[in-house]
Amino acid sequence: MTGASPLVQIEIRPQLRQAKPSWLKARAPGGENFHHLKKLARGLGLHTVCESAQCPNIGECWDHGTATFMLLGNICTRRCGFCAVPKGKPAPLDLDEPRRVAAAVAALGVTHAVITSVNRDDDNVGGAKIFAETIRQVRKLAPRCRVEVLIPDFQGLEEALRIVLDAQPDVLNHNTETVPRLYRAVRSGARYQRSLDLLAKAKQLFPEMITKSGLMVGLGESVDELIEVFRALGKRGVDILTVGQYLRPSRDHLPIARFYTPDEFRLLKTAALALGFRHVESGPLVRSSYHAHEQAELSK
Repeated sequence: MTGASPLVQIEIRPQLRQAKPSWLKARAPGGENFHHLKKLARGLGLHTVCESAQCPNIGECWDHGTATFMLLGNICTRRCGFCAVPKGKPAPLDLDEPRRVAAAVAALGVTHAVITSVNRDDDNVGGAKIFAETIRQVRKLAPRCRVEVLIPDFQGLEEALRIVLDAQPDVLNHNTETVPRLYRAVRSGARYQRSLDLLAKAKQLFPEMITKSGLMVGLGESVDELIEVFRALGKRGVDILTVGQYLRPSRDHLPIARFYTPDEFRLLKTAALALGFRHVESGPLVRSSYHAHEQAELSK
């Protein structure tokens, strides 16, 4: 793709040399709703993180008429070692994108829309304004639809966060992704404390808003490190936590250190719930927006 460049391989620990476990096999995409949503997104010139990030749940979610729309184009300004979204120099912000996303949400008739974006470190305030306008447009065209936003860290710029919060999304999600020891390799350009501060500030500014964060496992972290992150998120009032297995998008991305078993995910869920989260989604195929509508309902 024009403007994109390949990732540089970063080895955290030796690549796992075993076949993918049976519990990580997702249903292949297909069905009438899947093809309808794909055609709709193409016709409106929209991107979905389901496709760009190669989500394993795309078949299940799209068949149920649920998708996570990705704002601010399809080129990210960061080079995170886990992510399949193309990297490079992005195109200018598309000011008509909010209207088209809202039109797609209305056409699909969904009751819980998840909206995310690439990182646009070239214009954090402009990106935040696109988020806010998308929330307003969805409320205008689909007034019964809840809106969940999965936002970048905006490089810690409080002005950008306030712009999004002032549009009053129903759920404010920002992923922590991994443990602080692995940030340099996993989350290029991000800072662990910055992410914690963003989630804390969101709760401080809008105490009644549902906040959410998520982590991947299998990158070389320890369980003790994961629990420490859970504890830090709980102290900042985060309501919903998602925990899922990291799956390597290509050989240019970070290797998988190990596969967690379903029993281990259940143990992580039990540990997280003991720290005060209202709802925890923990499993091999869990992603930020997986069962998002159910998470929001259960966390009330």
